[in-house]
Amino acid sequence: MPTSTLTEVKIRSIDAPLGAIVTDLDASQPIAPEVILQLKKALRDRHILIFKEQQLSDEQLLNFSLYFGALFVPSDETPVLASKPGETPVVIPISNVDGGYTGTGELTFHSDHKWTPTPSSGSLLYALEIPSQGGNTYWLNTNLAYEALDKTTKERIADLQLITYNPFLRDRNAPRSLYRLDKNIPLISPIFPHPLVRTHPESGKKHLYLDAATEVEIVGLEPEDGSKLIEQLRQHLNQPKFYYQHKWSVGDIVYWDNQATLHYRQAFDPNERRVLKRVSLAGSRPF
Repeated sequence: MPTSTLTEVKIRSIDAPLGAIVTDLDASQPIAPEVILQLKKALRDRHILIFKEQQLSDEQLLNFSLYFGALFVPSDETPVLASKPGETPVVIPISNVDGGYTGTGELTFHSDHKWTPTPSSGSLLYALEIPSQGGNTYWLNTNLAYEALDKTTKERIADLQLITYNPFLRDRNAPRSLYRLDKNIPLISPIFPHPLVRTHPESGKKHLYLDAATEVEIVGLEPEDGSKLIEQLRQHLNQPKFYYQHKWSVGDIVYWDNQATLHYRQAFDPNERRVLKRVSLAGSRPF
């Protein structure tokens, strides 16, 4: 049984558009309320927290995650990564071996679960095995991206609603559409429009709530106009001044705010192993 509760922790902001490193913390041990509050404030301000040199079982990773919120549980109608009928695992192997998910290729900038009615508030990703090269993850500050828009664009997008179509209900072999141009194709899942400019539920800051390459549609705009606007916004998002690149080490846990960031993964050599574990936390309806 644990004999002590962690009551002090060090948090250092990194020289990047987002992110802070947390030291003097053993995530396998009980943590005092004042430290949890300190970590939650740092996440609100810096959007991602990086915990170094951790050694956790799946149960310990889950227990640590639950300090920050309830688990994200999707419905059968809105499947997500690793979903099976009636069940989505709570600890998901992000791995290219042993039945894991996401493979070895590039994963474009995205936030998780946008096609659900209440997308996850955040996730914790824990590194167990890391390839010698590649496989780095980038996180992008979507508040900075929003603030860098010109006034005219901000006014144009202020009240727009965006539908993100579920990528887990599409034919993986079909050409990927970046915008829903043909409205004659029948829908195969429920849709949940969310604000294109999302207000963070804790900070009150505005965020550009848009992935880089998922199929989307702007409510009320003609397809040609909507697709041009989305292409413009996606080009704007893809700027290094908005993101931080994380080079993984074994024992890292990165906890990110899914309401304030996008994340991207580099491809890596399929002959090397990359094994991480992910837990996602419940979120609220975007507004």
